Amino acid sequence: MGRESGEPRSLHHVEAINQLPGGGLPVWDAFRDEKFISRFYIILATADGPGMVYLNGLVGHLGKAGCRLWCGLVGRREPKGSHYYPVLAKPDNYHVAGCSHDDIPPHLIREIDEPRYTTALACVVASCNQKHFEANRRETGICKPSIFSGLSDRTFLGIPRMFPGDIMHLILNLADLLIDLWRGKFDCSKTDSRQSWTWAVLKGDLWKTHGKDVAQCTSYLPGSFDRPPRNPAEKINSGYKAWEFLLYLFGLGPGLFYGILPTPFWQSYCKLVFGIRQIYQRRIMQCHLQAAHRHFIQFLAEFETLYVQRRADRIHFVRQSLHILSHQAPEVVRIGPGICYSQWTMERSIGNLTEEIKQHSAPYANLSRRAVERAEVNALKAMVPKLDKDAGKEGLIPRGGISLGNGYVLLRAMDSCAREITSAEADVFLSYLQHDLACQDDIPVNWKPSIVRWSRLRLPNGQVARSFWKEERKPLFKLRTARNVKLQHNGKLEFAEVKYYFRFQVSPEVTKTLVMVSLYSRPDLALLEESSYTLWSCKHQGDHGLRVLEVQCIEAVVCMAPHSTAILGPTWSDRVFVVEKPGLDVAAMGGVVEDVPDEED
Repeated sequence: MGRESGEPRSLHHVEAINQLPGGGLPVWDAFRDEKFISRFYIILATADGPGMVYLNGLVGHLGKAGCRLWCGLVGRREPKGSHYYPVLAKPDNYHVAGCSHDDIPPHLIREIDEPRYTTALACVVASCNQKHFEANRRETGICKPSIFSGLSDRTFLGIPRMFPGDIMHLILNLADLLIDLWRGKFDCSKTDSRQSWTWAVLKGDLWKTHGKDVAQCTSYLPGSFDRPPRNPAEKINSGYKAWEFLLYLFGLGPGLFYGILPTPFWQSYCKLVFGIRQIYQRRIMQCHLQAAHRHFIQFLAEFETLYVQRRADRIHFVRQSLHILSHQAPEVVRIGPGICYSQWTMERSIGNLTEEIKQHSAPYANLSRRAVERAEVNALKAMVPKLDKDAGKEGLIPRGGISLGNGYVLLRAMDSCAREITSAEADVFLSYLQHDLACQDDIPVNWKPSIVRWSRLRLPNGQVARSFWKEERKPLFKLRTARNVKLQHNGKLEFAEVKYYFRFQVSPEVTKTLVMVSLYSRPDLALLEESSYTLWSCKHQGDHGLRVLEVQCIEAVVCMAPHSTAILGPTWSDRVFVVEKPGLDVAAMGGVVEDVPDEED
């Protein structure tokens, strides 16, 4: 982004445009037949931890004031170490100059203060020599003015407020910390012993068994969940992706780590899962955000109690990725949900552009050229929408599909003719007609229902809910099961397996689209409470759970993953637990609709 002179070209362009006469770029709106002034404004600048130091001018995650949000938390270092860590509880018998402050309550972290930053930056800039500068840098956490400092006040959000956290790399950092601790692979001080780590249980055959359990969940994860996590015992060091860690640790984790991690460590970990699941949404209710913050704070306190245990030689366990959890909820209030400005989009764009590089002898020049061409093509598509062949595809209805309104679309395959249903299904259907539709007077005596079954339903969020009718015909290892759904029934949250969909003509003017489901049992309440409401463990009820419902009660496709019988024993063979897709609202917001090929008998 820099020119030969070192001046950042893009920021110079923004400032130059805003300095034009009139205060911005004159633009002609042909539709309104008028001219208006377009002013550039930089709201946020995002990057991962190592990259952010080049943008914000701060010291980085190992500094004494190493919080990337510059909250003012003072870190602690080991007696003979040079790196600082955001440890809240003062270790026992700990006497290190500048770090021996009393315990810091996890909820008493200062918020971003721009005037305080301005004063601290002036102190660093006024350093009279190198020694003075290093002392000011250490105490303030500031190395230099930010590259954005040269912009006029009306051009950007302000420093350091414009540099948010990144919940994509947060997942990677948390996974790196927790998995290494549980495997006993984390750095161990000479005065400590891994043999005393009661949490380090993922070793030997148990680690291999757990890895197989993770891989075997692939068939139960719907295709709309994207890439499933691979066997971590085999692939965790082979380019394990952030999305795999997200599904593994914060989707499948509460169920698969149950019975492996010692109970206090598992319960504490579930509080982290609760918080991550909440902040990975595009829309978050205030009460849910408050609950997420409470769980994060409890997890931070418990992490130091369970793992660090006020030992100076375990200070390095507490990384900045843990401290940043205390900022997640306040940041949502300040600038919105983190999923809306995380690095997922940027990382995907980098991957796509890198795939297009053809001239490997000059990769950066080629990458720059590809990015420019991509921008030019996008601009042309915006001006002439007909050039975009994919535009509007997310709203198309495949051949034979029926739009049901409110984003629901009934999709083939379908029966070639009406067929009789089982006696259990018929009883449930008749009960629905008599009680829900109140049409018992119109039902002939000894009537045997015959219906035309449909196999799939597209939901407003873009997912496609399938059915047992079609999926049972394929072997499990060839499936990404998508027949399990989350729904609302009688004012309660329920999970169910879809048997099939069908239509019923109530009157000449009214036709209802219905679904035959088998409800799962209510969850094990003890497990649900112990897991901070992250482990919904239940049983398939078969014909006993059959219900006929309207398709509009279905909210999302979910995964019903099996518990590990290798870990918990054969008595758990009939139990499954719920996994929802993280960030599903974001997929719907971005127009991401699951690919639905035509499917017929």
